[in-house]
Amino acid sequence: MRVIEALRKRNRTLLEMQAGILFFGLVCQLIGSLIVREQMPYAVSLWFGLAFAFAASIHMYRTLDRALWCGKDASAIVVRGYLFRYVMVAAVAIILSLTEVLNPLVFFLGYMSLKVTAYLQPITHKLCNRLFHETDPVPEAIPEESGAQGEEIPAE
Repeated sequence: MRVIEALRKRNRTLLEMQAGILFFGLVCQLIGSLIVREQMPYAVSLWFGLAFAFAASIHMYRTLDRALWCGKDASAIVVRGYLFRYVMVAAVAIILSLTEVLNPLVFFLGYMSLKVTAYLQPITHKLCNRLFHETDPVPEAIPEESGAQGEEIPAE
Protein backbone atom coordinates (compact mmCIF):
# COMPACT_ATOMS: atom_id res chain seq x y z
CA MET A 1 0.00 0.00 0.00
CA ARG A 2 2.91 2.37 0.58
CA VAL A 3 3.90 2.01 -3.07
CA ILE A 4 0.42 2.98 -4.27
CA GLU A 5 0.35 5.99 -1.94
CA ALA A 6 3.78 7.10 -3.20
CA LEU A 7 2.63 6.71 -6.80
CA ARG A 8 -0.57 8.62 -6.06
CA LYS A 9 1.49 11.65 -4.94
CA ARG A 10 3.42 11.79 -8.24
CA ASN A 11 2.29 13.74 -11.26
CA ARG A 12 -0.36 11.56 -12.88
CA THR A 13 0.52 12.34 -16.48
CA LEU A 14 4.20 11.62 -15.89
CA LEU A 15 3.32 8.36 -14.16
CA GLU A 16 1.12 7.29 -17.08
CA MET A 17 3.83 8.24 -19.54
CA GLN A 18 6.48 6.24 -17.71
CA ALA A 19 4.13 3.26 -17.40
CA GLY A 20 3.71 3.38 -21.19
CA ILE A 21 7.49 3.51 -21.65
CA LEU A 22 7.91 0.47 -19.43
CA PHE A 23 5.13 -1.44 -21.22
CA PHE A 24 6.60 -0.64 -24.64
CA GLY A 25 10.03 -1.76 -23.41
CA LEU A 26 8.67 -5.08 -22.21
CA VAL A 27 6.92 -5.68 -25.54
CA CYS A 28 10.09 -4.81 -27.49
CA GLN A 29 12.15 -7.07 -25.24
CA LEU A 30 9.72 -9.94 -25.76
CA ILE A 31 9.65 -9.52 -29.54
CA GLY A 32 13.42 -9.10 -29.63
CA SER A 33 13.92 -12.32 -27.67
CA LEU A 34 12.10 -14.16 -30.45
CA ILE A 35 13.85 -12.46 -33.38
CA VAL A 36 17.34 -11.29 -32.42
CA ARG A 37 20.32 -13.66 -32.24
CA GLU A 38 22.57 -11.55 -29.98
CA GLN A 39 20.28 -11.05 -27.01
CA MET A 40 22.58 -9.20 -24.62
CA PRO A 41 23.62 -6.28 -26.89
CA TYR A 42 20.01 -5.90 -28.00
CA ALA A 43 18.70 -5.84 -24.43
CA VAL A 44 21.35 -3.42 -23.16
CA SER A 45 20.81 -1.06 -26.11
CA LEU A 46 17.04 -1.19 -25.73
CA TRP A 47 17.02 -0.56 -21.98
CA PHE A 48 19.58 2.22 -22.31
CA GLY A 49 17.22 3.89 -24.78
CA LEU A 50 14.30 3.34 -22.42
CA ALA A 51 16.27 4.83 -19.52
CA PHE A 52 17.04 7.81 -21.73
CA ALA A 53 13.31 8.09 -22.51
CA PHE A 54 12.53 8.02 -18.76
CA ALA A 55 15.02 10.85 -18.20
CA ALA A 56 13.60 12.78 -21.16
CA SER A 57 10.05 12.44 -19.81
CA ILE A 58 11.16 13.89 -16.47
CA HIS A 59 13.00 16.71 -18.24
CA MET A 60 9.93 17.37 -20.40
CA TYR A 61 7.70 17.51 -17.31
CA ARG A 62 10.02 19.92 -15.52
CA THR A 63 10.41 22.10 -18.59
CA LEU A 64 6.66 22.38 -19.10
CA ASP A 65 6.10 23.00 -15.40
CA ARG A 66 8.69 25.79 -15.43
CA ALA A 67 7.20 27.26 -18.61
CA LEU A 68 3.71 27.45 -17.10
CA TRP A 69 4.97 29.82 -14.42
CA CYS A 70 7.00 32.08 -16.71
CA GLY A 71 4.32 33.88 -18.69
CA LYS A 72 5.61 35.44 -21.89
CA ASP A 73 8.97 33.60 -21.78
CA ALA A 74 7.19 30.22 -21.83
CA SER A 75 7.66 29.48 -25.52
CA ALA A 76 11.40 30.17 -25.30
CA ILE A 77 11.73 27.81 -22.33
CA VAL A 78 9.81 25.05 -24.12
CA VAL A 79 11.89 25.42 -27.30
CA ARG A 80 15.13 25.45 -25.31
CA GLY A 81 14.09 22.26 -23.48
CA TYR A 82 13.15 20.57 -26.74
CA LEU A 83 16.44 21.51 -28.38
CA PHE A 84 18.38 20.27 -25.36
CA ARG A 85 16.68 16.84 -25.51
CA TYR A 86 17.12 16.66 -29.28
CA VAL A 87 20.84 17.50 -29.11
CA MET A 88 21.39 15.00 -26.29
CA VAL A 89 19.75 12.15 -28.22
CA ALA A 90 21.66 13.05 -31.39
CA ALA A 91 24.95 13.21 -29.48
CA VAL A 92 24.38 9.84 -27.80
CA ALA A 93 23.35 8.24 -31.11
CA ILE A 94 26.49 9.59 -32.81
CA ILE A 95 28.71 8.39 -29.97
CA LEU A 96 27.10 4.96 -30.08
CA SER A 97 27.55 4.82 -33.85
CA LEU A 98 31.22 5.76 -33.69
CA THR A 99 32.18 3.54 -30.75
CA GLU A 100 29.92 0.60 -31.62
CA VAL A 101 29.48 -0.05 -27.89
CA LEU A 102 25.70 -0.40 -28.28
CA ASN A 103 23.40 -0.62 -31.26
CA PRO A 104 22.30 2.96 -32.08
CA LEU A 105 19.13 1.82 -33.88
CA VAL A 106 17.96 -0.25 -30.93
CA PHE A 107 18.82 2.66 -28.61
CA PHE A 108 16.69 4.90 -30.81
CA LEU A 109 13.87 2.33 -30.73
CA GLY A 110 13.93 2.52 -26.94
CA TYR A 111 13.97 6.31 -27.01
CA MET A 112 11.04 6.39 -29.43
CA SER A 113 8.95 4.83 -26.69
CA LEU A 114 8.16 8.45 -25.81
CA LYS A 115 6.20 8.71 -29.07
CA VAL A 116 4.49 5.35 -28.66
CA THR A 117 3.55 6.31 -25.12
CA ALA A 118 1.46 9.17 -26.46
CA TYR A 119 -0.68 6.63 -28.33
CA LEU A 120 -0.80 4.28 -25.34
CA GLN A 121 -1.95 7.06 -22.99
CA PRO A 122 -5.66 6.14 -23.01
CA ILE A 123 -4.75 2.58 -22.03
CA THR A 124 -2.29 3.58 -19.31
CA HIS A 125 -4.80 6.14 -18.02
CA LYS A 126 -7.46 3.44 -17.58
CA LEU A 127 -4.94 1.15 -15.88
CA CYS A 128 -3.90 3.90 -13.46
CA ASN A 129 -7.56 4.64 -12.71
CA ARG A 130 -8.06 0.97 -11.81
CA LEU A 131 -4.89 0.90 -9.72
CA PHE A 132 -5.93 3.96 -7.71
CA HIS A 133 -9.65 3.05 -7.65
CA GLU A 134 -10.58 6.34 -9.32
CA THR A 135 -12.92 7.42 -12.09
CA ASP A 136 -12.75 10.37 -14.42
CA PRO A 137 -15.24 13.19 -13.87
CA VAL A 138 -18.25 13.20 -16.16
CA PRO A 139 -18.10 16.19 -18.51
CA GLU A 140 -21.01 18.59 -18.27
CA ALA A 141 -22.31 21.00 -20.87
CA ILE A 142 -21.49 24.67 -20.42
CA PRO A 143 -24.64 26.69 -19.71
CA GLU A 144 -25.69 29.04 -22.50
CA GLU A 145 -24.41 32.60 -22.15
CA SER A 146 -26.91 35.40 -21.89
CA GLY A 147 -26.79 38.88 -23.43
CA ALA A 148 -26.95 42.15 -21.46
CA GLN A 149 -30.78 42.15 -21.22
CA GLY A 150 -31.06 38.42 -20.58
CA GLU A 151 -31.40 37.56 -24.27
CA GLU A 152 -29.56 34.60 -25.66
CA ILE A 153 -26.62 35.30 -27.92
CA PRO A 154 -27.12 33.60 -31.31
CA ALA A 155 -24.56 30.96 -32.21
CA GLU A 156 -22.32 31.79 -35.13
